[in-house]
Amino acid sequence: MSGPHDLFARYTFSHPERAEAELRAVLPPHVVSEVDWTSLRREPGSVVDPELRETESDLLFSARLRTGRPLLLYVLLEHQSTVDRWMALRMLRYVVRQVERWRQEHPDSTRLPLILPLVMYHGPEGRWTAPRRVEELFELPEEERERWRALVPRFEYLLDDLTAEREEALRERPGPPLARLAWLVLRHGRSEELARKLPEWVALFAQVQEGPEGAEHLVVLIRYLLWVGDEAVHEAAERVLHSVVDAQRAEALMRSYGEQLIERGRQQGREEGREEGLAQGLTRGRAEYILRILSARGVHADEAARERILTCTDVATLDRWFERSLNATTRGSLLKVELATPK
Repeated sequence: MSGPHDLFARYTFSHPERAEAELRAVLPPHVVSEVDWTSLRREPGSVVDPELRETESDLLFSARLRTGRPLLLYVLLEHQSTVDRWMALRMLRYVVRQVERWRQEHPDSTRLPLILPLVMYHGPEGRWTAPRRVEELFELPEEERERWRALVPRFEYLLDDLTAEREEALRERPGPPLARLAWLVLRHGRSEELARKLPEWVALFAQVQEGPEGAEHLVVLIRYLLWVGDEAVHEAAERVLHSVVDAQRAEALMRSYGEQLIERGRQQGREEGREEGLAQGLTRGRAEYILRILSARGVHADEAARERILTCTDVATLDRWFERSLNATTRGSLLKVELATPK
């Protein structure tokens, strides 16, 4: 099952216009100037190892150089929290798979297309430190090292390490508003700074909202933030949302998110594989998401109220509280009155 980082990154950068912004930011200038960007197309398929699909995903694009020669641009979106020392070897394997697929589709060709590999990384543990050249992974004799190096495979991938980029540099990158906001959100997405940073990006959120597909893009952004963030991020995201759309639209989005959380609780329960696990997943999921929605709306639940919510096992009662939490206010609500009344 794909995680939130994968879904968000793929949604953002699978579109050619936003992929172009990413590629232009990382490719060497002489390559950027030689690419016919009007020919950029997304190609189907993935070559990522199945056991790694929760922590990384890939995108393949085709284009042509201004001379007419074909070009493949392979982008690996790395979502795992730790740096993989063996990434150069993995990327070499993925590139070979892409080339083999290309040969099958072009059996009459006597030459291979240029293929440029790129890793986009946004892990929370600081800068990327793994070797980018596969020859650096080999243990070579110290004597006449360069002669030995000439005998091992040579391969290097490009790297877009968002954690190492200054925030100002990311904000100034050319590209659509969604791409620029995605770079910032991915850079800070798993850090304690995210809640503090969100209000600083209101202007970018507004630019996203004003675009041709602004409503859909905004929904994807907010849902990603609510999915990966803590209570502080939820509160900041809701404030940003209310600042760029009207109250009715903001309420509808929060309601939709709440319904998704309930479904997530159902899925977690099903994965237990037993009726008992399903029931526990449903009730616990409802209870936890009621508290998260109340927090996002600025409604404080004291310890007694939290205990009643978390220990409630009646699905109908939890559903009623969930519906009321979506309309709760900081000046009191039917939900708070009901929770304060012993049953």
